Amino acid sequence: MSASAAWSYTSTATHWAQAGHGDWDGTKTWAAPVAFACDYKAEAKTMTDAAGKEFVARQVLYTERSAIQPGDMVLIGAHSGTDPVAAGAAEVRSVTRYADTFDLAADDYMVAT
Repeated sequence: MSASAAWSYTSTATHWAQAGHGDWDGTKTWAAPVAFACDYKAEAKTMTDAAGKEFVARQVLYTERSAIQPGDMVLIGAHSGTDPVAAGAAEVRSVTRYADTFDLAADDYMVAT
């Protein structure tokens, strides 16, 4: 973690990556939850996803965690449950990458749900 991130990303969130789909019913399956450092804000903001569709973001997270992808699930706070839907997590709709201008150690990401 860069020095700037250690200073500014003082909250914790949990990430469930998509692991695949069930063979019979197509339901999504999830990787084990991973806690990560972040900052966040609740904001109703119109954004565009990777497919060019507009959506209203409910929450925006800022982090150095590069593994988060659209379709994954995130939730503010540290959680150990294996079902992100039951935990109340939100689906990631957009991930924007920004350069690490100050430390040049790890890029920053804006994650919108």
